[in-house]
Amino acid sequence: MLVFLVPLMISNVLQSASATLNSIYLGRLIGVHALAAASSFFPVVFFMIAFFIGIASGSSVLIGQAHGARDEERLKAVAGTTLTLAIGSGIVIGGAGWFFLPALLHLIGTPLDVFDDSLAYARVMFLGLPVLFVYLAYTTFVRGTGDSRTPLLALIVSTVLILVFTPALILGWIGLPRLGVPSAAYANILANFIALLYLLFALGAEKNPLALDMSIVRHMKLEMRLLGALVRIGIPTGLQMVMVSLAEIAVISLVNRFGSSATAAYGAVNQIVSYVQFPAISIGIAASIFGAQSIGARRFDRLRKIARAGVSLNWVIGAILIGIVYAFNDSILKLFITDAGVIATAHDLLAITLWSYVLFGTSSVLSGLMRSSGTVLWPTLLSIISIWGVEVPVAYALAPRLGLRGVWIAYPVAFACSLALQTTYYYAFWRRQKLTVLLESHKIEPVTT
Repeated sequence: MLVFLVPLMISNVLQSASATLNSIYLGRLIGVHALAAASSFFPVVFFMIAFFIGIASGSSVLIGQAHGARDEERLKAVAGTTLTLAIGSGIVIGGAGWFFLPALLHLIGTPLDVFDDSLAYARVMFLGLPVLFVYLAYTTFVRGTGDSRTPLLALIVSTVLILVFTPALILGWIGLPRLGVPSAAYANILANFIALLYLLFALGAEKNPLALDMSIVRHMKLEMRLLGALVRIGIPTGLQMVMVSLAEIAVISLVNRFGSSATAAYGAVNQIVSYVQFPAISIGIAASIFGAQSIGARRFDRLRKIARAGVSLNWVIGAILIGIVYAFNDSILKLFITDAGVIATAHDLLAITLWSYVLFGTSSVLSGLMRSSGTVLWPTLLSIISIWGVEVPVAYALAPRLGLRGVWIAYPVAFACSLALQTTYYYAFWRRQKLTVLLESHKIEPVTT
């Protein structure tokens, strides 16, 4: 599990690094208003792509089960159906986002002094959604088979390109146009496209069953039985993502009331927190993939071992990362921003919330393992209760009295509540299922082509 997890963690850290590099470039080369413009838009784009993230999560379960059962035909069928959804969803969501973005940015109270830049940045990002969705789908497929190295190599390509493209477009290197705040968005699209080409080339070179050839293209249609399975598993996960993004929109709306400096501090804190959060998410993904493969191979005895390994890794890795950030947070914050007041605000927010991400990671492991069996409804509902029943109400209740501190206190409160609920359901209900029931409920059937 650790061998699989290390490349996956590095991948997620690199994903954060790409966003961090863009934030550093925007904040240092253009100014704090540019950082605020990009930060205020993030919850909106996350809301728009949440549905496909859920579908991709569902496909990873089906891919893992098919791989565990050594059913290559089903593997290709899941990939083909998901790719069709990726392309269609990217076009529809990207087009809809282009037209509705002004209203959405006004709705969340984007500060007027950064509104135009935020809109320009967001519209460019939405144009690149079809490429992003296909890239996300393929990395999910490959990881579902237990290969976390190939997506890591593709992500290294993407990160290096962002490191070059963003400042080149901001500063107008070698005669390129100076594109301002949207430079980071253009750089992301170009980097994702080239990384996708690399990934497809690497899969073809190693003759991977998921290589994009005619056997995959033949399955690029909406096969109704597989679509039903993707919807059954993916929609609850997508709904959770939507609710998370709506909660973030509610939070950023609250933060925006304190002005663009507060929004910039919010963006910087989110960038730093992601380096702790994404490894926790990675461990949850690893638990889900290992669980799905074990179920596909009918090795139900391994599920408890996977849970123990995942929780242990989360606490060890989480504690190390949190300790490093607490020790060097001043130096890290100065990478993003130079304003002393914004740094002080961000420092305060980190002290309040960072430690609680070990609780978040433990919940991710338990919910990921339950999802690997196709049990998605209750883990999703419990997460939504923690977000909308705890996080958002606590943030809005405390903000008038404690300011931004009240907003951030809501995070550890919500994470503690989520852990309590997920642990209760895991031990009291899910783990008590008889193996014969699990076998009958989630058996893998061959695909009719």
